[in-house]
Amino acid sequence: MEAAGEARSAAPAPADEEPRAKAPGDRRCSSSAEEAALEVSWVQGFSKKNFGFINNQTVCYPCGNYILFLNIETKKTTVLQCQTGQVGAFAANRNSQVLAFSDRKLNPVIYIYTFPELNKLAELKGNAQLDYTLLAFSFTGPYVASYSSIPEFVLSVWNWQENILLCSETQPGVTATSLTFNPMNWQQLCFVNESSLTIWHIERNNDEHHLKQNPVKLPDGQGSVSPRKDLFFPVSHSEDPYYGPDLPVSAIAGLVGDEAETFMPRNYIKPSVHPTAHCWTATSEIYVGCKEGYVLAIDAETCSVSVLQQKPLPEYMRKISDVVSYVRREVQKKKGGKPKDLQKPVLFAMAFCNEGLYAAGSEGILFFYHVKGLQYEMKICADILQPISSLIFSPDYTILLLVTDQGTVYTYKPAQSGEVVKLLDACSSCFLAADFLTPGNKYCVSVTISGEVQVWLLEDGTCLSKLNIDIEATAMACCPSSNSVAVGTKRGQIYFLDVTKVEAPRVVHRIFLSKFPVLSLHYDQSGQFLIARATEGHIFILDARPSKLFQVLGYVVLADEVLDLSVASDFKNDLVEVVVLLKVAEVQRATLEIFCLSSALTTDNDKYVNAQGMLNASAIKKEQYDLDYPLSSAVRLKDNIVYGYCTCAPFICKYHLSEENMLEDPSVFLSEKRTPSNQFGPGFLCLSPNSRWLASAAKDGVLFIYHTFTMDILAQKHSHSYQGGGIRSVVFSLDGKFILVNGENDGALVCLKWKKIKKTEVKEAAFHWQSLLAILNKPTLNENIVLKSMAEWQFDPESTSESLPEEKFKEAPVKSSNVEVTEEDGNITSLYSASTNDMTWIGQKIKKVIREETQRFANQKKELQMGIKKLRKTIQKMMLENEQVPDIEKLEQHEFNLDIEEQERAQAEAEREVARARKEIEMENLANRYLQDVIKHECWDAMCVKGRAVKCFRMACEVKNYPLKGHSEEELETLEKVLRLKKIETADLKVQKKNLETESETVLPKEEGEKAEEAMADDSASDCLIGSLSSQYGGDTSILYHQWDLHTREQKVNQIVLLKIKVEKYLTQQEREKAEMLAKLEMERHLAAMDNERLRALNDMMGGVLEIKKEDILKMDIPPPPFISKPEHVWSDEEKKIFREHEKKVKQLNEEKENYRRALENELKKLEASIQETTQNFDETVCKLSERKVKIEMVIYQEELKIVNLIYALLLDEELDTREVGLHNFLMKKEKDKVKTARTIQTTKNKIEAYIDTYENAIVEEKNLECGFTKEFADVPANLFDELFQLYKHRPKTPMTEILHDTANPYGDGSGSAEDYKDALTLLMKAMDKLDSPEHMPNGLDLPMWEHFCLARRNKMESEELVKWMALTLAEMQAFLQRRMDDNEKIKSEIEDIFQELTWLQEEKMKLQLNLTVQFLLKQGQVELESTEIPDYSDAILINKSVIEELNCSIMAQGQKKIASMVECKEFSKGIFQLEWEHKKMRMQIDDLKQKARDIVTLPISKDRQLFLTVLNYDSRIAHHISVMEETLGIMDKLHKKNVKNRQKRIKELEKCISLKEEANYELSLELKEMLVSVSERRHIFEAADTRHVSEKIAKQRYREILKQKHLRGLVKEQEEQFEILQAEVERLKSRTFPIL
Repeated sequence: MEAAGEARSAAPAPADEEPRAKAPGDRRCSSSAEEAALEVSWVQGFSKKNFGFINNQTVCYPCGNYILFLNIETKKTTVLQCQTGQVGAFAANRNSQVLAFSDRKLNPVIYIYTFPELNKLAELKGNAQLDYTLLAFSFTGPYVASYSSIPEFVLSVWNWQENILLCSETQPGVTATSLTFNPMNWQQLCFVNESSLTIWHIERNNDEHHLKQNPVKLPDGQGSVSPRKDLFFPVSHSEDPYYGPDLPVSAIAGLVGDEAETFMPRNYIKPSVHPTAHCWTATSEIYVGCKEGYVLAIDAETCSVSVLQQKPLPEYMRKISDVVSYVRREVQKKKGGKPKDLQKPVLFAMAFCNEGLYAAGSEGILFFYHVKGLQYEMKICADILQPISSLIFSPDYTILLLVTDQGTVYTYKPAQSGEVVKLLDACSSCFLAADFLTPGNKYCVSVTISGEVQVWLLEDGTCLSKLNIDIEATAMACCPSSNSVAVGTKRGQIYFLDVTKVEAPRVVHRIFLSKFPVLSLHYDQSGQFLIARATEGHIFILDARPSKLFQVLGYVVLADEVLDLSVASDFKNDLVEVVVLLKVAEVQRATLEIFCLSSALTTDNDKYVNAQGMLNASAIKKEQYDLDYPLSSAVRLKDNIVYGYCTCAPFICKYHLSEENMLEDPSVFLSEKRTPSNQFGPGFLCLSPNSRWLASAAKDGVLFIYHTFTMDILAQKHSHSYQGGGIRSVVFSLDGKFILVNGENDGALVCLKWKKIKKTEVKEAAFHWQSLLAILNKPTLNENIVLKSMAEWQFDPESTSESLPEEKFKEAPVKSSNVEVTEEDGNITSLYSASTNDMTWIGQKIKKVIREETQRFANQKKELQMGIKKLRKTIQKMMLENEQVPDIEKLEQHEFNLDIEEQERAQAEAEREVARARKEIEMENLANRYLQDVIKHECWDAMCVKGRAVKCFRMACEVKNYPLKGHSEEELETLEKVLRLKKIETADLKVQKKNLETESETVLPKEEGEKAEEAMADDSASDCLIGSLSSQYGGDTSILYHQWDLHTREQKVNQIVLLKIKVEKYLTQQEREKAEMLAKLEMERHLAAMDNERLRALNDMMGGVLEIKKEDILKMDIPPPPFISKPEHVWSDEEKKIFREHEKKVKQLNEEKENYRRALENELKKLEASIQETTQNFDETVCKLSERKVKIEMVIYQEELKIVNLIYALLLDEELDTREVGLHNFLMKKEKDKVKTARTIQTTKNKIEAYIDTYENAIVEEKNLECGFTKEFADVPANLFDELFQLYKHRPKTPMTEILHDTANPYGDGSGSAEDYKDALTLLMKAMDKLDSPEHMPNGLDLPMWEHFCLARRNKMESEELVKWMALTLAEMQAFLQRRMDDNEKIKSEIEDIFQELTWLQEEKMKLQLNLTVQFLLKQGQVELESTEIPDYSDAILINKSVIEELNCSIMAQGQKKIASMVECKEFSKGIFQLEWEHKKMRMQIDDLKQKARDIVTLPISKDRQLFLTVLNYDSRIAHHISVMEETLGIMDKLHKKNVKNRQKRIKELEKCISLKEEANYELSLELKEMLVSVSERRHIFEAADTRHVSEKIAKQRYREILKQKHLRGLVKEQEEQFEILQAEVERLKSRTFPIL
């Protein structure tokens, strides 16, 4: 923003708005409030909302609670304030020079204001509850469109001149992005949201208006335009003989009602392009830019869409373009940006002019499109390197405005095709803080959240300079003792700026305090200390002087969270008091801590801080006070008075603190006084520099100024709003004349000044300011010298702290105790290993402490390291010795650990990790077990027949059974119900057959034989007709319906239920009883086997065997004799005998073993053969079972095919029913629309009839005025009357509106409205003022008669204009009637189509019930076809063969009879034909004779025929008549040529007169230019020379001469009037005396 001007209030507070601070104002503002008031000095900020021209020199845009008007020539700003809150939607009409905006309160109102007067014209109150999102003015006429947000989503059209809501329509859930009128036709609106575009037509019927929606089908994401498909009404009804009719997808989906009409399957849905910008053309087309890079052209009348394509470039131009694009991409890559696609840019702004289309987007490039047909040529006009959001032409189309998202506005002149010029350089980010630059009466500084610092001129808000530090800022403050500015960041850094040159601020220093974000910055009034508040209770104290290089003096850490901080200076005691408000957890009160800072901190800092930089408690004299209420802000005055803003209730508390209550004995202080504030939301307090004014601000956006002594309200100002987040910060200037108020989220910085205030207050503030300047002048001068000499701080790109992510800066700093000792060398490695420049101030302090301690204890460290190494070797030696001792003497491994606590800690940590892993594994196992249980329950437990399989032993064959679930009770009940119903139907059918039997018992034997054969054939063919072989495999088909009888839905459903019954083997009663008895015996045997005492005892005593088996004996070995170990020669005879017997027994045992082995081998061979035979038989059985299963599966598939066919038939029936219901619903809607349309048509016809009567009366009245003119001026002489009548018919040229005369406007005049015609009538009446002047009065006519004539002429013109306007209105009404009649015919056609489709649906349902799908079993190869073409059986009928044969026999018999009859008839018909021919001939002769007689009787004789018959020379008579006619024509031709020559002569005279007038006008224009030049020269001479007194004297003399000339002209005029009267009297007397003359 460059400058600011006066501020105007948008509207007074409405009567129904809740008053603010009424109670305290009424009670305490009796004297102060009347003498003090605030006004807006200037407003700065930028909003991303609408930005528009209000006239050729002024642009306007909303900002917070204000609308700013910027003059692009003078750069001055005017402010209009909305008193009811933040400005919502906004629009400007450059033609009418009016603007509209809405507020954002509940039930918002739209205000209409004029410019430059800023007078309120209207308040439009609709039904919106929360907010308006869009406003748009029409190009012509007093119309404005609005769109409200949630919950209504209503599009409304207003007449703002008459404050009337014309029409409105709701669009639930649709969020709009832009809304514009068609400049050529105000009755068309373009409504755009993120994914669609709609054209609304405003239809007018006299005083009624209606909105009609016409959605536009946009192309898909690939840019292809596909025709719109009506899925609810397909184009054709194709029918398949098997699948049935082709129904819409809504009927298939089972939808009815509105959903059926709008339903679209997912595969039909193609994502369309996303509109981003649009503009209207002079041909009522819409150019649309899309997010996908396409440019569309939309016809507003037909809603057809075309995709514009870029015209192919020539080869050489294409190569040049490729080279330029490549260079641009490379330059963009080097700059670190994303390469721009110039061939397919995404357009976010468009503007149309006579030359073509200007467009721009995120690339920051202004393109010009020259469109021809469906192709365009594109060229680059400018590149501003910033995303462009809006393009706006001035009303005269000489300036194009380029608005960016970053708050920068440029101007571009298309006629000059030059560079863009920066008009406005605001910041789109919200203001964070603002402060006054020393001495506080000339400049102020602000900073935005994005880190942009601005310097403003305090007088008018001119932006002097800007500086971007490119980092997120959190706080800012200006130093009182120097022209330096401190900016705190989220990363814990403080930047110091040199603002000694306000035009060029620079960064001179940066301090990295900590990794905690800096929340606020505060200077004391002397400018000695800078107090920085960070998170987690950290408060840093810095030296504020540049001469000390902004040294960090120390920091304080408080126990609780800091809510607020304020600073007060005690100049007498040279102390600075810091008041800190703490939040007490879980207690509804606040704690106040106050500590003092003395100047000794700056001179002897090491004395008051410890090694870590923390201030000693004794140095700051900390005091603590507990307050009875929870506060959000607190300030301290002298005499220990504290004011606090309460959070639990809206009031301000006053406390008086006693000096006796120190930190050792805290007590709760009670508030002495509570002042209601009537503000809502969290708030804060701000104290003026002289401590006499207390500012209170909260989330409601209202600023209250209190007197600190009496707490009376001095003034209040609604500078911000609750919708914008309220007020973020407030600061007073040192002289007290200005107040800077910063909004939270509305992006507005407001400078307030006193409109009126007591003189004593002004003197007090000025005295305090002068006294403060006296203290600060000298230090400020010295510090500014040092500040200027400081070098500019350069950003280090390799600094890691600047590139750390935000997450790392959110972490707490590492404590000083976090050090680690390596095992090998024992060196202490600090975690703060970064360089000094990259480390925080706290980190540097900790590193310094660690380094000093390391140096101090270096020897002890080495000794400890050596001792640790020796101890390590000793322990390792002991562990090695421990491994070599016996197990009983070994020590446990943990007994060698010296640090038991560390071991326990490691073990505990490992156990915790194991417990965590165990818990995760248990949870995973639990989930798997749950899944296992679910699968087991669904696939095994729920099965009444478990899944099993039989496999072959020697073949790859396997047969599985069919796992089956048990029937539920509901299914069994349904099955039982169906069976009962089937039994009843079967019994009823039998009864009907018995009643219908009419054949006698005596039947011919031949017929009986034929019937028997037919019955056998029917039995053999039953399986074919049933459609499956289920009866051959255990299925009971007796309970099923016949395939020919399934006509109704209930029968089909019952058939499906019966087909799903489990097939079971049928058993007789005896077989059931025998099976039950065998099962019972088997159960008893099994139970007895489970509890047998004999078997249990035998198993316990002898292993279950009563005698020793032979194989057990053979397993035993014969023990050798005991002397076997002796040598054989020492054996005795007895021993030799025993040895021989032993050998004999061994031999016998071996023989028996061999025999037993052979027997076992034989038995094994037999068993193997038996097993092989058994397994082979088993495999054969399994193979047979597999073959049977294949056949059973075939039968199952046959039954499933039946079920599928039945289900499909039911589904098709349901789809037909759904379609029928959907059509009935649609029919009801159409019938309602038809009734509504018919009512509208009838009403419109009645209105037209009434209006026609009025129109005809107006025409008659207009004609009567002309007749009345002749009567009223009948006594006027004939020559005067003719002249008056010509003047009566004369009309001035219709003047055009001043806004529409510019030829650069591409839209021209646009389409007019009724209000435009009223304006034209007003302009016409103004033009008549010149014709009504007496100088145009004919000679000889007196003035009263002339005035009467002028009044009659005006009445005539008003009547003519009224007739014209009524004719247009009548034509509009008739057009509206015709459209409604067309709509009615369309509705009738749609209703007829619906009835036709309903009839078709009924026919299809009948076909579905009669044309059944029957399943047959046919053998392969039974039917062979000679040709490959399959016959068409679509019209075939399935009947019995005997019927065909009987029909063929009867046909042959009847055919023979027919042939005989035809031969007999042929012979007889020959004679008949001969007689008929003769009879016909005679009748024709009779008719010819009768016709000749009638012609003779009825022959007519005309006059010409009589003359032809009676006159002798008929040809000469005709020739004479022709000659007479030719002479008459010649005379008429001569007369016409004479009249044409007279008219041409008159035209030449008029042209000569016109040329003379033009020459005279040209001479006058030259004289006017010369006079203007002379006047300009005289003005410059007058301004250059100090001739004030001389000019005044000359002016007075000139004034006297002008009065004298005026008096003489009056005398001349009176004499002329008298002369004319006398002349008229002479003429009258002359005519009376000499009537002949």
